[in-house]
Amino acid sequence: MTIISVQHLSKVFGGLKAVDDVSFDVEEGQVFTMIGPNGAGKTTLFNVLTGVYRPTIGQVLFNGQPVGGLPPHKVTSLGVARTFQNIRLFGYLPAVENVMVGRHCRMHSKLWDAMFNTPFARREERETRKRATELMELVGVARYAEDLARNLSYGDQRRLEIARALASDPKVLLLDEPAAGLNPAEKAALGALIFKIRDLGVTIFLIEHDMKVVMGISDHIVVLDHGAKIAEGKPAQVRANPQVIEAYLGKSA
Repeated sequence: MTIISVQHLSKVFGGLKAVDDVSFDVEEGQVFTMIGPNGAGKTTLFNVLTGVYRPTIGQVLFNGQPVGGLPPHKVTSLGVARTFQNIRLFGYLPAVENVMVGRHCRMHSKLWDAMFNTPFARREERETRKRATELMELVGVARYAEDLARNLSYGDQRRLEIARALASDPKVLLLDEPAAGLNPAEKAALGALIFKIRDLGVTIFLIEHDMKVVMGISDHIVVLDHGAKIAEGKPAQVRANPQVIEAYLGKSA
C-alpha cells in the first residue's frame, strides 16, 4: 500500500529549480532512502513533504490525501514526523521534556486546564511523561531523562531527537541524515534502531550520505541530482546505475 505519493513535484526559488518534476511512491512498511550529492534538492523535498514549503507545481499525497500546502502542525497531526540535518533540541530543557514537547499534537488539555492545573491536565501530563520515558528507553537514552539535552553526547542527541519525533505517534518517520557525525559503532546501532522502529509499524523515509548505511538498511532508493530524479530501485540496482556513479564521481569515473 502506498503511504506517500510524490507526483510531478517541483519547487522553485526565484530562478532556481531546487526540485524538478520529481515523482515516486513510498510503500507502507518500507525503509525508503533518498540519496544524491550535496545541493541535489533532498532537504527541500523533505521540507515540502512536511509543510515547511508549499510546492510550486505537483502534489504530495499522504494515505491518498493531498498535503501539499498544509502547515507543518497539520501534517504532523496526520501522522508525519521528522528530524533535521542540524539537531534542533531545547538544550536547556531536560531530555524527557524535549520528548514530551513532541507529544503536544496528541494532547487535549485546554488553556484553562493549564491555568488552573485541573485533574485532567495533571493526568495527561503524567501519561505524556510516561510515554516519553518509554520512547527514551526504545532509543537507548532513558538514563539521561533528567539531564539537560545540551549535556548529552552528539550521538545521544540524535537518538533523543528521534524519540521526540516518535512522540507524535507517526505513521511515517522522516530522518534527515541521521548518521551524520556518528562513529561506526553508533551507525551500526542506528541501523538496528531503524529496523526496530520499522517493526513497530512506522514507515521510514530517510536522507543519507553514508553509502554503507544506505545499502545496509534500505528496501528502496531514489536518487536526486540537481533537483531531478535520475534513478530509482533496489540498492543493488542503484549502486550499479551509471547515472548514479557519474553524479557522485564525475564523468571520468
